[in-house]
Amino acid sequence: QVQLVESGGGLVQAGASLRLSCTGSGLHVGFLTMAWFRQATGKERELVGTFRRIGGSTDYADFVKGRFTISHDNAKNTLYLQMSSLEPDDTAVYYCATSVRPDAVAPNTYIAWGQGTQVTVSS
Repeated sequence: QVQLVESGGGLVQAGASLRLSCTGSGLHVGFLTMAWFRQATGKERELVGTFRRIGGSTDYADFVKGRFTISHDNAKNTLYLQMSSLEPDDTAVYYCATSVRPDAVAPNTYIAWGQGTQVTVSS
């Protein structure tokens, strides 16, 4: 059974940085995409970025490009989200997720989710 556990959220001021971690258990090489999503209060869950195991590529939503970086430590089975220049609009619960699809984008293409970690950015 796959389990994902996020950590690293918190309350920060605008302009600050945070690093989120997502440690997985029960994962195997068949899980071809890992991703970070976020959901603000009253809004739909949105994709922040993806890590594709094949080729190790990353991709980002336009609203975080240049500010957020995804990395993956295979030995630790951990996905990271380094966030910098945080803005109040980045306030949300951040989730990691994994999919067996190499092209997974929409939330319904992911089969395992973490419990989420709250990020709050004050102005």
